[in-house]
Amino acid sequence: MDTRIRWITFFTVINSIVSFSLHAQGNNNYLVNLVNVDSGWASTSINTVVFRKNSLVTWKNYQFIAYYDAEKNVVLGKRKTGADVWEIRRTKYKGHPEDAHNSISIMADGDGYLHMTWDHHNDPLNYCKSKSPGSMEMSDKILMTGKNEQRVTYPEFYKLKNGNLLFFYRNGESGKGNLILNRYDVQTKQWTQLHDNLIDGEGKRNAYWQACTDNKGNIHLSWVWRESPDVASNHDLCYAYSNDEGKTWLTSSNKKYELPVTAASAEYICRIPQNSDLINQTSMVAGAAGGLYIASYWRDKEDSIPQYHVVYKDGKDWQVKKLNFHKTKFSLSGGGTKRIPISRPQLISWLSYNKIHLALFFRDEERGNKVSVAVANDILSDQWEIKDLAGVAVNAWEPSYDTELWQQKQVINLFVQKTEQGDGEKQVTTPSQMVKVLEWKPL
Repeated sequence: MDTRIRWITFFTVINSIVSFSLHAQGNNNYLVNLVNVDSGWASTSINTVVFRKNSLVTWKNYQFIAYYDAEKNVVLGKRKTGADVWEIRRTKYKGHPEDAHNSISIMADGDGYLHMTWDHHNDPLNYCKSKSPGSMEMSDKILMTGKNEQRVTYPEFYKLKNGNLLFFYRNGESGKGNLILNRYDVQTKQWTQLHDNLIDGEGKRNAYWQACTDNKGNIHLSWVWRESPDVASNHDLCYAYSNDEGKTWLTSSNKKYELPVTAASAEYICRIPQNSDLINQTSMVAGAAGGLYIASYWRDKEDSIPQYHVVYKDGKDWQVKKLNFHKTKFSLSGGGTKRIPISRPQLISWLSYNKIHLALFFRDEERGNKVSVAVANDILSDQWEIKDLAGVAVNAWEPSYDTELWQQKQVINLFVQKTEQGDGEKQVTTPSQMVKVLEWKPL
């Protein structure tokens, strides 16, 4: 294993950290740090796709990061939480970052073992775990369960309240695939396959999902259907949740699903027709006050421009909020990773002064492709305040963040890198670019 350890000198720290305050109107005050990590692959958006679960993860007082470098190596980094010094380790593994689907996902289980997958687009499972808690020394490739591991895409880890892990991935191809769910037990240190077909495309379609866990241990899952490899065939938004670590699944009205869930049996929480410029694989978060929020973008029937939307349940009915600030027309169609003028969003929620606050992280060409955030200080209000959190363009970047750090301390750490992406899985040849962590805390 080729290991590099870089200790950032005093002068490098001064040059690599950009700290500034953004003062919003009223009570909003945001403090931002932007910390350099190392240079990484940038000719596609593979390091900065939204569906990385996760790109950053915290365990106890340590934070881990993963990315591809310019030589296509899988690289891990580690620091004390909030520190400016990173330990960088280049693993023995490589990938194919020419295809932005082949992203790296990491998660630390309740005992501190780091789990990692990488390099999948209808490929056999690549999976390993650290040799000891808190370590970046990874095992050889190992099987998870040995079942349905030959055609893996979009692998995602989620940690439950008890330290166990969930692992979602698609088995099959775009427009024709099923959702697999595995669970890892920290006591036995074994994976089991809970469902080999949780959401069934019936050979006609597949579900593009987003998931989250809440502070009660529930698992929430929402998805859009896609009828073909063409992104224009995305439609509708559906929902399910589990209160027993993924064994059984319910609708929002607590009706038990007969599994697998199909297009006929799914709960539809927002009807969105095909050819509505509906994007797939976005963001879902369970708020501290018990609310559930889903962020996406699409074009309403009465509109000519796609807009970000937030879908949430107000205790009885599902509601939709439209963030009506994007001004430029664009259209989604075709296959492969798209070059799109706005990023897919990430969403967080917190409770303050008995009001539910939301922050939606995004990138928009209209704002110079910067790291931006739209903040609503009250979910019941339609007032969203938009600020740029970093003053430089990040081009094809999409937001991913350290979910565990946010849950523990309500501090956001975003993975940030300037990346490029050609339309339809094309590369845009560019030198490696600095990987950074943007630290942000709403005050």
